[in-house]
Amino acid sequence: MNHLPSSKTLIKWSLILASFLIVSSILWNTNQFFKQFKNEERIKMEVLATAYENFNNADLDIDVSLEEKIIQSNRSIPMIITFENGDINRWANLEVDNSKKFTKLDVDDRLYLSRQLQIMMDENEPLVVNFKLDNVDITEKIYYRDSDLLNRLQYYPFALLLILILFGTIIYLAFKSNKIAEQNKLWAGMAKETAHQIGTPLSSLLGWMELLRMENVGEDTVKEIEKDVSRLNTIADRFSKIGSVPKLTKHDIVEETDTAFDYIRSRSFKQIEFFFTTENDKPIYVDLNLQLYSWVIENLVKNAIDAMQGKGRIEIKVTQEGSNAIVTISDTGKGIPKRLQKKIFEPGYTTKKRGWGLGLSLTKRIINDYHKGRIYVKKSEIGVGTTFLIQLKVSEN
Repeated sequence: MNHLPSSKTLIKWSLILASFLIVSSILWNTNQFFKQFKNEERIKMEVLATAYENFNNADLDIDVSLEEKIIQSNRSIPMIITFENGDINRWANLEVDNSKKFTKLDVDDRLYLSRQLQIMMDENEPLVVNFKLDNVDITEKIYYRDSDLLNRLQYYPFALLLILILFGTIIYLAFKSNKIAEQNKLWAGMAKETAHQIGTPLSSLLGWMELLRMENVGEDTVKEIEKDVSRLNTIADRFSKIGSVPKLTKHDIVEETDTAFDYIRSRSFKQIEFFFTTENDKPIYVDLNLQLYSWVIENLVKNAIDAMQGKGRIEIKVTQEGSNAIVTISDTGKGIPKRLQKKIFEPGYTTKKRGWGLGLSLTKRIINDYHKGRIYVKKSEIGVGTTFLIQLKVSEN
């Protein structure tokens, strides 16, 4: 069976290839331009060296105005002229007064020129100038470095890359945000449709319960069925709230956590030990949506039971730290690798053979988005267990 890439995959890789080619082309052209610019500066300095040599070799009756103009035209390329022995003679386009002799300068200025000379020696080959002065052969060397414009130009490709990376990041985040919004819309739509579908058989079950009572079926049996119907009604109510802003009211988080925990405890394996503790003698009031908050506790406890494969210890602890209520759910399960401790909250991620990977994703959404709190893996060790932590703001009195 042939697996052909989808059109979206082809478009994505085509855009990546096109971007790579564009960036490569810009970098190559910039590099070529830089080399050409540097070569032109070399030619300009060679012309200046020739003019300087002609100017010094000229007789008194020869017009050297052109050579003088060429020498004075250099206003951008820093240069230093040295004697044959390497001592500095003159300089131009550097931040030192060139009307003084080198030996008359301050120590700082002489050090600055010496450092600049070393830079020039490293960057470019010197231009040798020979002339006669009072029938004495003189040799001088012209050293120069790249102009400030050329130096700025070499950083242009990096600036361009940063701009491209910035735009690429913005586009990626925009696409990712749009994808997340579409996923959230899909999950919300599925949740509301599930609530709607559950509503129809629930109404029928209520009618059947009344018939059972009329048929004098044992009241204990009817009450147990009534509990399950009430449970289904709670589930439908939870699903109907996904995608809309739920109403929060002030409740004692200690009591509500214990109630949600107790529901799972009474319907779980006998090989599991359940412990609920709190350090507070007084209630801890938090703004909660009871249906959604109990869903969070149930999801985390069920995940813990799955992680322990039906045997082990689960402990929930509720405390108050400053202005925050802290709920920790600990198990003695198989643990979560560190690289997956954030990934487990992503929609669709699951390690189970059967599952949609929505439990922890909805749990995080309920805590972070609806209750403005935080949920994360506090600690986890392979083969030892995992502790989840929920942090919620305590209600103001």
